[in-house]
Amino acid sequence: MELTFLDPVYARPGPCACAYLDTSRDIPDPEAAINLRRRHLRENLARQGADHTTVAVVADAAGVDREVSGRHGQAIFASHGRLALVEELPDPPTHDTARFGALPDVMPLAVQHAPDIPYAAATVHRVTRQGVGKQEELELDFQLGRWPSSRVAPGIRHHRCSPAAEWPYATTEIAGELAELVHRGGAEVVVLGGEVWARNVLMNRLPEPLREHIVTVVGDGHVAGEGRALLEQELTDVFQGRMRARDQAQVETFRALRTRHTGAGEGMATVVAALQRAQASALLLSTPIELPTQLWAGSEPTQIALSAADLKSFGVLGFQEEPPSAVLMRALVRTGAELVLMEREELPLEDGVGVLLRYTGPGVPR
Repeated sequence: MELTFLDPVYARPGPCACAYLDTSRDIPDPEAAINLRRRHLRENLARQGADHTTVAVVADAAGVDREVSGRHGQAIFASHGRLALVEELPDPPTHDTARFGALPDVMPLAVQHAPDIPYAAATVHRVTRQGVGKQEELELDFQLGRWPSSRVAPGIRHHRCSPAAEWPYATTEIAGELAELVHRGGAEVVVLGGEVWARNVLMNRLPEPLREHIVTVVGDGHVAGEGRALLEQELTDVFQGRMRARDQAQVETFRALRTRHTGAGEGMATVVAALQRAQASALLLSTPIELPTQLWAGSEPTQIALSAADLKSFGVLGFQEEPPSAVLMRALVRTGAELVLMEREELPLEDGVGVLLRYTGPGVPR
């Protein structure tokens, strides 16, 4: 998974305030609940020493996602009185958290972006118009997204309709438009739902290479709430346990290189050594995440170490102990490395972490 969406969080130096909140709308009085969470958020950040302006902008951003219905959450980042990033979370956090410190904790947000599969969803259903002859029409909705973040941050929903009798002819143009959209979005999977006959006609009009990526589902997706993805429930079933193709390829590459004892390694010591030299192309992380130790960090993303003594030996003057998730994520984002998440049973790793190297060199365990 690429991490460029996190760049705004690191655009300005810290300290940074970050908050993860439950902003669900599936309760009797969501505004009252969010107002209470907002008050606790203010108090928590103020106790940690956050300045008044930063506290205010974080609190003001809490709950602005009124257009998103159902169960969801929100991640908010701000520094020096300005918002850096506000994102909707497909699932609310287990409990609200607020932190003010030198490094932002973006790991929970990154985890909710994974596996970040680009897809297209389309569904067709039949409607009867009132009036003379009660003409039947077929309506098609289609949408691009990245799973699972699109559950609560869906893309533009495109809509097309045609008289049912003309559907076999109209779908030629519609299929071309859908294929172009899929190509532009780099979709790995095309999920089709709705009326079976109409769906199959559309599928047969799509370019043959694209048909290999089609998954058909039962249901037409029109029960989704406001601000939710088209075919959300069906997509949940389709993507259960699935990895993005690029991430899966990196896991296989890691397996091969680890066997040859070059170009890949595992364990926190190996990962830290690679990130110190900006040699990591991807960090592999087992879920559920259980990072084993605190890390020490200086002002630069590559100034990380397992101990204070290590940073002193490198000549780093200002440093402090930080949560390992915050230290690792800053190093990954700022050095352009990727993050690959997979279940612990799929690929057991020492300390739950592994690394693919851009190149090998002295100082990095092989």
